[in-house]
Amino acid sequence: MKFQLDQPQGGNSISRHDGQHVWVNGRQHGASLLVPWRGEVQDWALARFDDLSEAHFEQILALKPELVIFGSGAKLRFARPALYRALIAARIGLETMDLGAACRTYNVLASEGRSVLAALLIEAA
Repeated sequence: MKFQLDQPQGGNSISRHDGQHVWVNGRQHGASLLVPWRGEVQDWALARFDDLSEAHFEQILALKPELVIFGSGAKLRFARPALYRALIAARIGLETMDLGAACRTYNVLASEGRSVLAALLIEAA
């Protein structure tokens, strides 16, 4: 019998993903989003990987995470370091993964009480 909570109390938890949607705290999202360890999930105005800009990472910086898990969509793609220079300057770690791995890793880190943020790219089919 399991005696621990599936969702950290007061925190966000990703329960499901299917490539075109992500479910956070039971709510379905069909567009790119930012999932902080605590607080409101935010829309992330990013429709395609090729549209990534410094402004997208500055939006992340404003949330002051300790670590960012970037879910680059259905396949693993790395952003140019110049785009996330503000995170580097603020000593905020960035790890890039495909969407599924990013969701799983976020949940593990959030359950450990880490100040983690998932930046999840969901591209239109």
